[in-house]
Amino acid sequence: MKYKLLKQYFGYDAFRDGQETLIDSILDGKDTVGIMPTGAGKSLCYQIPALMMDGITLVISPLISLMKDQVTALNQAGVHAAYLNSSLSYAQYCKALQCARSGQYKIIYVAPERLVTQEFMNFAMEADIAMVSVDEAHCVSQWGQDFRPSYLKIVEFVNLLPKRPVVSAFTATATTTVREDIIAILELVQPTVVSTGFDRPNLYFGVEQPRDRFTALLHHLEDCAGQSGIIYCLTRKNVEEVCLRLEQEGYPATRYHAGLTDRERQQNQEDFIYDVKPIMVATNAFGMGIDKSNVRFVIHYNMPKNIESYYQEAGRAGRDGEPARCILLYGGQDVITNQLFIENNRDNDELSDAELELVQERDRERLRKMTFYCFTNECLRTYILNYFGEYPDNYCGNCSNCQTKFDTIDITPMASAIMGCVRDCHERYGITVILDTVHGSKSAKIQQYHMDENPYYNSLPEVTIPRLRQIVNHLVLTGFLELTNSKYAVLRLTALSDSILNGDETLTMKLAEEYIPEKKERASKKKKARTIPANVDPELFEKLRELRMNLAKENKVAPYLIFSDKTLHQMCALKPATREEMLLVSGVGEVKYDRYGDAFLTAINA
Repeated sequence: MKYKLLKQYFGYDAFRDGQETLIDSILDGKDTVGIMPTGAGKSLCYQIPALMMDGITLVISPLISLMKDQVTALNQAGVHAAYLNSSLSYAQYCKALQCARSGQYKIIYVAPERLVTQEFMNFAMEADIAMVSVDEAHCVSQWGQDFRPSYLKIVEFVNLLPKRPVVSAFTATATTTVREDIIAILELVQPTVVSTGFDRPNLYFGVEQPRDRFTALLHHLEDCAGQSGIIYCLTRKNVEEVCLRLEQEGYPATRYHAGLTDRERQQNQEDFIYDVKPIMVATNAFGMGIDKSNVRFVIHYNMPKNIESYYQEAGRAGRDGEPARCILLYGGQDVITNQLFIENNRDNDELSDAELELVQERDRERLRKMTFYCFTNECLRTYILNYFGEYPDNYCGNCSNCQTKFDTIDITPMASAIMGCVRDCHERYGITVILDTVHGSKSAKIQQYHMDENPYYNSLPEVTIPRLRQIVNHLVLTGFLELTNSKYAVLRLTALSDSILNGDETLTMKLAEEYIPEKKERASKKKKARTIPANVDPELFEKLRELRMNLAKENKVAPYLIFSDKTLHQMCALKPATREEMLLVSGVGEVKYDRYGDAFLTAINA
């Protein structure tokens, strides 16, 4: 039955890694937790059981855009679903509840704030609720990157129901601590826990520290000419500036941040989804609810505050499994801006002062690990996977570090001088003061702190500050120094420091010699072709894309909700001539064929 539904509604012949195990667990009546990377098909793990179980499935979802996108996709596939959130008028909300009572919907998406309202509780007490599925489940944990106090109402709601339903929870980014938190806070009973791994092999990861970020951004956009992508910025001001400059350069860009009106945000989001303006410049307020499958690049114009946020945002590229690029443009000011965000964070007013300090301490530690990502010379993919508790080989071949030639140099004398400076100032200062001291700065601050009297003052005048900073970051990464987890981070010695200070150990470090892709001549916008597989006829692909866009406009849905680029690629390769052949294409289900299949067959046959 589950295979029949998979093909009929979603157009797939086989389940992806982990999906069947999670589905079977839910159908066996067991509480279930799925940790799956973005684009791995988490939603199918609760949607298929929802269609097979007697009763209603409630999906708890944090964002209006996420609910709308999921419900539209289900309705396009032929599944009756609805959402209940603040975007509905009171009359619409009552109408939706009335339809739910009459059994019109198998799946209802609901905001956590709505759960314990009197009207919804009245409905829930009468309804046959078979499953409560918690999407973006990391939001329930204070140690998750997007903690939402409203998620704590979920367990209260479940406990009030006359009959306890199956409870399932899904997320793409959860450390071991957050995973344990999800299970404890949601009071899951001996849950089946499946983690399919965090790796997204189709994504290329790159980190750059350009002198001119906007010029670097333009270079990447030239390489991705004609493709859809997202550019993330830290502040609204950055978003406005970058979007305006891109428009002046002739790029079809739009913008999204919390300072725009609801109407502007909605229009800009639709322009992006419908590929009217395929480049979105946004703050992190954008994207959680966007399931746009043809995003070919995500560029972070600034460094985000933690690895969880970065991986979630970068993961919005390549959701169709096709190759995509994730580039981070780092600048030192990013650290300061993120520190200010952490110190002024008032998202959770319900926290006590002691709890708030704990959260800020945790956020500062996460920011440090994010910063180290920007400086490591090891495999970037491995760094991310290590963060989430996975330990693959330290080479992926698909990141900027793995594609860079390095020289290994002896940094023992420089490391010894830096550590000696830290020791002789009694571990009182942060990185900047220590580096200015060994470099011989004559600044007022160095004189005020009497660091010009430190024995190691001006001991490394020939080494540039950027190179010294690389060395310090390497010493912290490898445990020879540590940064205190406080508002003003201070450098301190560790148990490993003595081996260098006493001359018992030699320390080496990889430093970049040559970045391979930079050697290649950059393609112009005109020369750069859309990236499609070799067996795909580009002329036919463009005709099918044009047909898809026209159908999307007619039906008032996003193009990717009709068929993904990956499905169009398969159509071009297989060139189906009959209904039976078209149904062999991955992503073409019976419902979608009945709606759109004949139009695509006609275009292919022509």
